[in-house]
Amino acid sequence: MDVTRRTDDEQAARWNGLAGHAWVEAQAVLDEMFRPLEDLLVEAVSAEHGGHILDVGCGTGSTTLAVARRLGPAGHCVGIDISETMITAARARAERAETPVSFIRADAQDHTFEPAAFDAIISRFGVMFFSDSIQAFSNLRRAARDEAGLRFITWRSPAENPFMTTAERAAAPLLPNLPARRPDEPGQFAFADPGRIHSILTESGWAGIDIRPIDVACTMPERELVRYFTRLGPVGLILHEADEQTRAQVVETVRAAFDTYVQGTEVRFTAACWMVGARASSASTAPKDTANT
Repeated sequence: MDVTRRTDDEQAARWNGLAGHAWVEAQAVLDEMFRPLEDLLVEAVSAEHGGHILDVGCGTGSTTLAVARRLGPAGHCVGIDISETMITAARARAERAETPVSFIRADAQDHTFEPAAFDAIISRFGVMFFSDSIQAFSNLRRAARDEAGLRFITWRSPAENPFMTTAERAAAPLLPNLPARRPDEPGQFAFADPGRIHSILTESGWAGIDIRPIDVACTMPERELVRYFTRLGPVGLILHEADEQTRAQVVETVRAAFDTYVQGTEVRFTAACWMVGARASSASTAPKDTANT
């Protein structure tokens, strides 16, 4: 099995397994925690584009629905995600909200979109998990009309986001099997390097690339903190394998490590991200199709 196929399989297993179920269960907390980032993305997209919008890595559909509400009947939003669990939740919440959006359960890296179908492509934390980012963004370029906008938010470096690595740093001495993050692999911080982002987008047929740092204040209820770090992230993915005593030690140790972020009934932290913008180049040279190479 080649590395790309193995990585694809690992991502599919993760997001259709524990990670996907945990995200759905924590949906309300995560939606509110990342609402400020969603608002920035929705504002930027609705101010610049209309029509047919694709939300990549849409998860449970919060951003897809927010864009749809902003655009109203003049637009149509489509969300795509690899997780069947999360797409099912997204469809259910869209039905409850009576908002006319569509959701596709597929990998945006190689899904066969209708060519030149979208006026804009967006993503909030959904583009860092591709096994072949050039193939993925080339595929998205083919799905976009000429001059269509691309706008996504992704994390900057782990050093700039200490909140996001607090749990694994505190738990590491107690969980020897805790997987290490690798910057060259798909994952939360895969797009930390702006030079890499620029190179990927350029090679994939995108132009007018604009990469700007944003630092956004986020909050969550303190009562949700333990549930958050025991279900999500590297610690959440393996903590269920630990014995009861180890689990109790991890919970106590990690909870204490978050004390600096707790202010009364809230947990407060800064999300250090990139806001990335680009447009689909109208140059005659089409982006390279790497799917069959």
